[in-house]
Amino acid sequence: MRVYLLRRLLQSVLVLLGVSFVVFGILFLTGDPALVLLPPDASAEDVAKFRQTMGFNDPFLVQYGRFLFGALRGDFGQSVRHGEPAFDLVMERMPATFELSGAALALALCLAIPAGIVSAVRRNTVLDYVSTVVALLGQSMPTFWLGIMLILLFSVQLNLLPSSGRGDWQNLLLPAITLGLFTTARITRLTRSGMLEVLSQDYIRTARAKGVANPPVVWKHALKNAAIPIVTIVGIELGTLLGGSVITETIFAWPGVGRLSVQAIYNRDYPVVQAAVFTLSATFVLVNLVVDVLYTYLDPRIRLR
Repeated sequence: MRVYLLRRLLQSVLVLLGVSFVVFGILFLTGDPALVLLPPDASAEDVAKFRQTMGFNDPFLVQYGRFLFGALRGDFGQSVRHGEPAFDLVMERMPATFELSGAALALALCLAIPAGIVSAVRRNTVLDYVSTVVALLGQSMPTFWLGIMLILLFSVQLNLLPSSGRGDWQNLLLPAITLGLFTTARITRLTRSGMLEVLSQDYIRTARAKGVANPPVVWKHALKNAAIPIVTIVGIELGTLLGGSVITETIFAWPGVGRLSVQAIYNRDYPVVQAAVFTLSATFVLVNLVVDVLYTYLDPRIRLR
């Protein structure tokens, strides 16, 4: 176990290094940050002096090394727009993003797992067809379109729920549905396929032949063995929800990291963009590491080496 964890940690560090290199390289190619940081009426001499002072004239690898050294210390520089440390701005908004992503994932699990199980147990029935159609619709609707439609229906027409902002559960409901519906559809289909495969195994037929009631067979035996791919997709989907919250947070004016990143891109606030991407990437890598370790508890036959 210890050797496996050390190897995975080393892989995680390499992944984060790759992410940092790609993000810094893309932002490096977007244009001269000196033109954004200085006033529009700055002279060419002032721009040249500023670029020299800030190190923008240095080669790419030198600038990247300076950025990487600061990132390892949690220093991504000052925000251009807010005048505060970029990492502090990101961390201030992380709770809002975690709240939204967690609510979306909880909603997806509460709906998807029971729907997938019922669809597998009642195969080729009306419930199975309805579940399949709803899952396909959930994967087909774009997030931005769904969010706008929910606002028009529940906020504008029915005046039941707020359309923006962060507050109580009423503010959270529409963004969570918008963000979590696609995940609900994917987990439903995966749960159904996994349960169908397990329910056809010999040990399930043996349990039923011995007189074991259907609910224990489904919930205790079948679901546990079908849980490994479900846990895998949940870990992946959590990272997707964290990254995909950009659109949802923008639509519902949710004060999270996604909305902050969009604003930073518009303002060419490079330090904030780098801090946000690096933090979300580190969270995604950590979640996948935890998922890998959970495999041993779900299936004792798996050994991490």
